Amino acid sequence: MEEVLLFSKPLSTTDIRKRLSIPVRILPNLPPFIDGRHMTDLQVEDEGGKIWSMRCIVRKKGKKKPVLSRGWTKFVQKNDLITGDRVTFVKKQGTLLANYYKIRVKKPVKVFGKILGYAPSNHVVHTH
Repeated sequence: MEEVLLFSKPLSTTDIRKRLSIPVRILPNLPPFIDGRHMTDLQVEDEGGKIWSMRCIVRKKGKKKPVLSRGWTKFVQKNDLITGDRVTFVKKQGTLLANYYKIRVKKPVKVFGKILGYAPSNHVVHTH
Protein backbone atom coordinates (compact mmCIF):
# COMPACT_ATOMS: atom_id res chain seq x y z
CA MET A 1 0.00 0.00 0.00
CA GLU A 2 1.44 3.33 -1.05
CA GLU A 3 1.82 6.07 1.53
CA VAL A 4 1.81 9.76 0.55
CA LEU A 5 3.20 12.35 2.95
CA LEU A 6 0.70 15.21 3.11
CA PHE A 7 2.43 17.39 5.70
CA SER A 8 4.53 17.43 8.83
CA LYS A 9 4.73 20.33 11.24
CA PRO A 10 5.50 21.35 14.79
CA LEU A 11 2.35 22.27 16.70
CA SER A 12 1.66 25.89 17.60
CA THR A 13 -0.33 27.08 20.61
CA THR A 14 -3.38 27.62 18.36
CA ASP A 15 -2.96 24.09 16.94
CA ILE A 16 -3.07 22.74 20.50
CA ARG A 17 -5.88 24.87 21.92
CA LYS A 18 -8.32 25.31 19.03
CA ARG A 19 -7.69 23.75 15.62
CA LEU A 20 -4.92 22.33 13.46
CA SER A 21 -3.99 24.61 10.60
CA ILE A 22 -3.12 22.53 7.53
CA PRO A 23 -1.54 23.49 4.18
CA VAL A 24 -3.89 24.46 1.34
CA ARG A 25 -1.87 22.28 -1.04
CA ILE A 26 -3.22 19.08 0.56
CA LEU A 27 -6.90 19.85 -0.15
CA PRO A 28 -6.95 17.69 -3.34
CA ASN A 29 -5.85 14.74 -1.17
CA LEU A 30 -8.79 15.04 1.24
CA PRO A 31 -12.32 13.70 0.79
CA PRO A 32 -14.43 15.91 -1.49
CA PHE A 33 -16.33 18.93 -0.22
CA ILE A 34 -19.76 17.85 -1.54
CA ASP A 35 -22.42 20.24 -2.87
CA GLY A 36 -20.28 23.33 -2.33
CA ARG A 37 -20.07 22.72 1.42
CA HIS A 38 -17.14 24.16 3.33
CA MET A 39 -16.49 21.06 5.44
CA THR A 40 -15.73 17.38 5.05
CA ASP A 41 -15.27 14.60 7.58
CA LEU A 42 -12.41 12.14 7.58
CA GLN A 43 -11.28 9.15 9.57
CA VAL A 44 -7.71 9.26 10.81
CA GLU A 45 -5.83 6.31 12.31
CA ASP A 46 -3.22 6.96 14.99
CA GLU A 47 -0.11 4.85 15.66
CA GLY A 48 -2.00 2.69 18.14
CA GLY A 49 -4.64 1.79 15.53
CA LYS A 50 -7.39 3.96 17.06
CA ILE A 51 -9.63 5.70 14.52
CA TRP A 52 -10.41 9.37 15.14
CA SER A 53 -13.19 11.29 13.37
CA MET A 54 -12.04 14.77 12.41
CA ARG A 55 -13.63 17.53 10.40
CA CYS A 56 -11.77 19.65 7.86
CA ILE A 57 -13.24 23.12 7.39
CA VAL A 58 -12.34 25.78 4.82
CA ARG A 59 -13.44 29.40 4.75
CA LYS A 60 -16.56 30.13 2.71
CA LYS A 61 -15.00 33.25 1.19
CA GLY A 62 -11.49 34.38 0.37
CA LYS A 63 -8.50 32.11 0.87
CA LYS A 64 -9.45 28.53 1.72
CA LYS A 65 -7.16 28.23 4.82
CA PRO A 66 -8.11 24.65 5.84
CA VAL A 67 -8.17 23.54 9.48
CA LEU A 68 -8.99 20.34 11.33
CA SER A 69 -11.58 21.17 13.95
CA ARG A 70 -14.13 18.76 15.40
CA GLY A 71 -12.30 15.74 16.80
CA TRP A 72 -8.87 17.38 16.67
CA THR A 73 -8.89 18.85 20.20
CA LYS A 74 -10.01 15.50 21.62
CA PHE A 75 -7.05 13.86 19.87
CA VAL A 76 -4.74 16.53 21.36
CA GLN A 77 -6.06 15.96 24.88
CA LYS A 78 -6.01 12.14 24.76
CA ASN A 79 -2.45 12.13 23.39
CA ASP A 80 -1.10 14.79 25.77
CA LEU A 81 0.15 16.94 22.88
CA ILE A 82 1.91 20.20 23.64
CA THR A 83 3.28 23.11 21.66
CA GLY A 84 6.38 21.98 19.78
CA ASP A 85 5.31 18.36 19.29
CA ARG A 86 5.42 17.36 15.63
CA VAL A 87 2.55 15.76 13.74
CA THR A 88 2.89 13.99 10.42
CA PHE A 89 -0.20 13.39 8.34
CA VAL A 90 -0.15 10.76 5.58
CA LYS A 91 -2.61 9.36 3.09
CA LYS A 92 -2.62 5.61 2.54
CA GLN A 93 -3.69 4.47 -0.91
CA GLY A 94 -6.24 1.71 -0.34
CA THR A 95 -6.92 -1.20 -2.64
CA LEU A 96 -10.48 -2.38 -2.07
CA LEU A 97 -11.28 0.31 0.47
CA ALA A 98 -11.12 4.02 -0.09
CA ASN A 99 -8.00 5.97 0.81
CA TYR A 100 -7.49 6.57 4.47
CA TYR A 101 -5.32 8.78 6.65
CA LYS A 102 -2.76 8.22 9.38
CA ILE A 103 -1.37 10.63 11.93
CA ARG A 104 1.96 10.22 13.68
CA VAL A 105 3.13 12.18 16.69
CA LYS A 106 6.72 12.88 17.65
CA LYS A 107 8.02 14.64 20.73
CA PRO A 108 11.01 17.00 20.50
CA VAL A 109 14.33 15.73 21.84
CA LYS A 110 15.99 18.62 23.64
CA VAL A 111 19.49 19.04 25.01
CA PHE A 112 20.23 22.23 26.92
CA GLY A 113 16.99 23.73 25.57
CA LYS A 114 17.83 23.11 21.90
CA ILE A 115 15.79 20.72 19.76
CA LEU A 116 18.07 18.07 18.28
CA GLY A 117 15.33 16.11 16.57
CA TYR A 118 12.06 14.31 17.20
CA ALA A 119 11.33 10.91 18.72
CA PRO A 120 8.14 8.85 18.38
CA SER A 121 5.60 9.48 21.10
CA ASN A 122 5.40 6.68 23.65
CA HIS A 123 1.83 7.64 24.37
CA VAL A 124 -0.72 5.24 22.88
CA VAL A 125 -4.39 5.68 23.69
CA HIS A 126 -6.02 2.48 24.93
CA THR A 127 -9.78 2.21 25.08
CA HIS A 128 -11.46 -0.48 27.15
